[in-house]
Amino acid sequence: MDTTDVLIVGAGPTGLALGIDLARRGVAAQLVERADALFPGSRGKGIQPRTQEVFDDLGVIDAVLAASGPYPDRMVWRDGERVGEESMFERFEPDAGTPYPAPRMIPQWRTQEILYARLAELGGKVAFGREVTGLTQDAEGVDVVFADGTAVRARYVVAADGGRSGIRRALGVGMTGQSVDPAPFVVADLRVRGLDREYWHAFPAADGSVLGLCPLAGTEEFQLAARLPEGSEPDVSADGVRELVARHTHLAAEDVTEVRWASEFRPRAALADRFRVGRVFLAGDAAHVHSPAGGQGLNTSVQDAYNLGWKLDAVLRGAPESLLETYEEERRANAAAMLELSTGVHRGEVRRGRATVQLGVGYRESSLSAETRTGPGPVRAGDRAPDAELPGGRLFDLLRGPHWTLLGATTAPRAGIRTLPSAPASYGPGVFLIRPDGYVGWAGETATEELAAYLDGVGIR
Repeated sequence: MDTTDVLIVGAGPTGLALGIDLARRGVAAQLVERADALFPGSRGKGIQPRTQEVFDDLGVIDAVLAASGPYPDRMVWRDGERVGEESMFERFEPDAGTPYPAPRMIPQWRTQEILYARLAELGGKVAFGREVTGLTQDAEGVDVVFADGTAVRARYVVAADGGRSGIRRALGVGMTGQSVDPAPFVVADLRVRGLDREYWHAFPAADGSVLGLCPLAGTEEFQLAARLPEGSEPDVSADGVRELVARHTHLAAEDVTEVRWASEFRPRAALADRFRVGRVFLAGDAAHVHSPAGGQGLNTSVQDAYNLGWKLDAVLRGAPESLLETYEEERRANAAAMLELSTGVHRGEVRRGRATVQLGVGYRESSLSAETRTGPGPVRAGDRAPDAELPGGRLFDLLRGPHWTLLGATTAPRAGIRTLPSAPASYGPGVFLIRPDGYVGWAGETATEELAAYLDGVGIR
């Protein structure tokens, strides 16, 4: 039987991001995908600023920025006439700690291509056409069986196999959730003539249905997203999509020159009851399913991978097994908050903007966050470590990579920790230990024995 340290099931954004993070750390990992190729559609097209920071660290931000574009304003149409435009986002001024101030639009298939290329660059591979049909685990590892009869034994398994996760069901983990909208939705990638690419075009109808045509940055295609009348049955054939466009807009069916991909869905919000069962972890849509409104699903999923990667590596290198317990502790609480946010955006209760960029996501309540100062400043243990200008560069240049960083020390207390003599003024007074995923793990007045104990607890000896 083949063996590996980590088996990742699912080559979507979650699995690919985790594969990259483990590959750059030298972890022996295998990535398998049930389908014969990468997902072909645009579904998750928004990359939030916090995810852009993660992509910077993983080495793909230049490719993502080159292939993406800003979100266009929305143009509303009625009876074939333009009746007004509006911004898709609440505008806010970024500060010096935010190098990527606005969401970027890029179709999911292109994001996955970029991540896949980076994984290959690091020596990683994806085994396509590999469907998991069963798994059993013991105290030392997990035996995973595939549809072709072959098997792999892994020390840990990460289920990134989507909202209908077969591994989640095999583990007996339930999903608790609700319907976000009783209406059926259609999403499709298509080419259309007779419509400019300057706006995200919206065609609302009197019955509450609405069709949107959004130009996909970096392509010649539009993404169609349509809320249909309650009780209707979506037709996602090419002719059905053409008829849908003709019914809701001033365009004719023949103006849709190509339908590249189409799917239907019912928006729901659901959260797995557990994110971990023994040596198996749930990540991405396998752990939480969002309404696409607000662009939180893919982004929350990438954050799952970014949180889990360094912890798996640390435990494989000898850190206490208890470190892995903090994955569910940190990510399930954040996923629950992001689900509530997505639902609020879908229902028009929350506007896209400061609330949806994920820069405020943090772990102050985590058992991994140790704030030991009597008078903490603006940046505290558990917070995202913001960027800052430094002599000759930026703080993110120092943080980039799979290491820990200590701000406010001239010498590293342990091997493998990068140091900066003082923290940026924007952080306030103190010493800050930055985790590999860019969050403040420990903050204190000085580098004391408490810091040494914290480093022991996360396996830095």
